[in-house]
Amino acid sequence: QVQLVESGGGLVQAGGSLRLSCAASERTFDSYSMGWFRQAPGEEREYVGHITRIGYTYYADSVKGRFTISRDNTKTVYLQMNSLEPEDTAVYYCAAGRLSSVSRATIFRNYDYWGQGTQVTVSS
Repeated sequence: QVQLVESGGGLVQAGGSLRLSCAASERTFDSYSMGWFRQAPGEEREYVGHITRIGYTYYADSVKGRFTISRDNTKTVYLQMNSLEPEDTAVYYCAAGRLSSVSRATIFRNYDYWGQGTQVTVSS
């Protein structure tokens, strides 16, 4: 069982930055791909990006060039968000899964474990 704990959300003005963290409890953390998703009120959970076990990163077109995902050897994954826009307002979730392809990683149902979510609000 992998437990994921997110932190770092908050309120920021448009154009600002935030960094979200996702700390994993499982010692086999390195065997999982880690994804970030977001969900705005009344919307479906949306893929933001993910990082593979070996560190390759992929992003949704809506955040490409603004968001960066990284992971380190403390079992933590980060989502650095720059040039934030009001449209980025959502609850952000990290997730862990043993995924075999990029296409599978973009679908939230393919992940096995989820964090509790952290609110990001971008004011205009």
